[in-house]
Amino acid sequence: MNNPPSVAGIVFSSDRKSVLLILRRDVPVWVLPGGAVDPEESPENASIREILEETGLSVKVERLVGSYYPINRLAKHTHLYECSVVSGQLGKSEETRDARFFPLSKLPPMPPPYPEWIDEGVNGGPPIERELRSVNYRTLCKYALLHPILVARFLLSRMGFSMNSKK
Repeated sequence: MNNPPSVAGIVFSSDRKSVLLILRRDVPVWVLPGGAVDPEESPENASIREILEETGLSVKVERLVGSYYPINRLAKHTHLYECSVVSGQLGKSEETRDARFFPLSKLPPMPPPYPEWIDEGVNGGPPIERELRSVNYRTLCKYALLHPILVARFLLSRMGFSMNSKK
């Protein structure tokens, strides 16, 4: 498969007032943990694996928040799961510079679609199926003007150039 689907996981604190975010190494922005679904792997298992790899936390999937479909080449078909912590110690990894819980009222700046995904996770309800309209070329151009280095790193990572380093 040329463009495998991806997953993201929302992990709330036990009081549901904070959400787990990671600071990526390749493109240093705060996002929900997640990544590509490996061949022969279910999206649910990919979500569990990615959260463990990126945060050190073992989780279980509680529910599917939504399935999101790209409208361009900037995004991938993504399954978003709400997960709960089973065990582990929160920490950074080869892919993450940092991992921590942020109060929902004080989230750091994040690129789209992460803020809307967090809102949809907080709101609950049945699984959502929709297009990823906030990930578009117009938004990319806006971010390129405001954050050219981050956008360049994002585009290079989408082309397969890894910039993960433990520096």
